[in-house]
Amino acid sequence: MRMRPKVRPMTDEDKPAIIQMLRNIPEFKPVEVDIAEEVLDSYLCDSIRSGYHVFVAEVGSSIAGYICYGPTPLTEGTWDIYWLAVAPTQQSQGIGKALLTFAEGNIKETQGRLALIETSSKPEYEATRRFHRAQGYELACRIADFYAPGDDKLVFQKRLS
Repeated sequence: MRMRPKVRPMTDEDKPAIIQMLRNIPEFKPVEVDIAEEVLDSYLCDSIRSGYHVFVAEVGSSIAGYICYGPTPLTEGTWDIYWLAVAPTQQSQGIGKALLTFAEGNIKETQGRLALIETSSKPEYEATRRFHRAQGYELACRIADFYAPGDDKLVFQKRLS
């Protein structure tokens, strides 16, 4: 039987576990982990001014995943899901779905109407793209060669209202 994750706001004490989790996910390059750490530091320094909302999924006493999202500047009700990651040993257990459902609920409460998720077209991201589709996200656009030659930027969207 699976344990249901507890979703709660991230604290300073969670940061080392999140960074280690990201380092353990093969799709994330070291430079991407560095960017994630900068975002986490911005949130931890001043969660209001950073514009980021960061929550962790806790299973037992360990961090199993996290999500970072925020309102898209200069839009009315559009939000970006910046980071969603689940520890490799905890994947396919409903943790990512729980985090995304939680975030979507929070976004709706603030009159958010549209959630966007950007990802890579590289083959190793196929499971990620399947996950997004399974959660009701649709491919909204593709920008060819965005990240690198042959690595397109894919933007998925979900209408929340």
